[in-house]
Amino acid sequence: MEIAVIGAGNVGSALAARLVALGHHVTLAGSRPDSPRLLRAAETAGADSAAAADAVRAAEVAFLAVPFTALDATLTDEVRAGLDGTVVVDVTNPLAADFMSLTIGHTTSAGEQVAARLPRSRVVKAFNTVMAATLATPVLGGVRQLLPVAGDDPAAKQVVIDLGTRLGFDAVDAGPLTNARYLEPAVELLVQLGYGQGLGDRIGFHLARA
Repeated sequence: MEIAVIGAGNVGSALAARLVALGHHVTLAGSRPDSPRLLRAAETAGADSAAAADAVRAAEVAFLAVPFTALDATLTDEVRAGLDGTVVVDVTNPLAADFMSLTIGHTTSAGEQVAARLPRSRVVKAFNTVMAATLATPVLGGVRQLLPVAGDDPAAKQVVIDLGTRLGFDAVDAGPLTNARYLEPAVELLVQLGYGQGLGDRIGFHLARA
């Protein structure tokens, strides 16, 4: 599968490496295609590197792994056009500058904000509830981490559920995209536990079943 990962930070780099390991052709994109950080991350992951507009042009699935505050700068007219009809996995969280609170919620979500900017794309909310440090280790304490997947396009959502399952997570259909309003606060709970309560970043959610 042709996959674009927009964002070469901790989350985007980890996702690119894992998707390459599954055998997908991955292009890692940043705001500047000649950025040393992007080039290093792509080389480490075994991915190609490109400008975002070029990366999404042939992508079947695109992961949006940039800071929420960078959405407008990232989703230029050219990038939005390239994402027409594409499954877009929104990994963003509307974290405050100190990471200890959210900037939006209750009546909207980052997922819905992304969908509003990409009305012709098939937006799915997923991977935002997993800490960057554990994207490469989906099994914690002998149990697969929960990966809720929310979206309004059933076929697009299934693509992401299948990817999440192959990556080793317990990928679960979490309902419509509006449920991103509940998934995004969940990661803030992990941040509070990890950093506010000192549990560290090697933590995640597990869905217990009878």
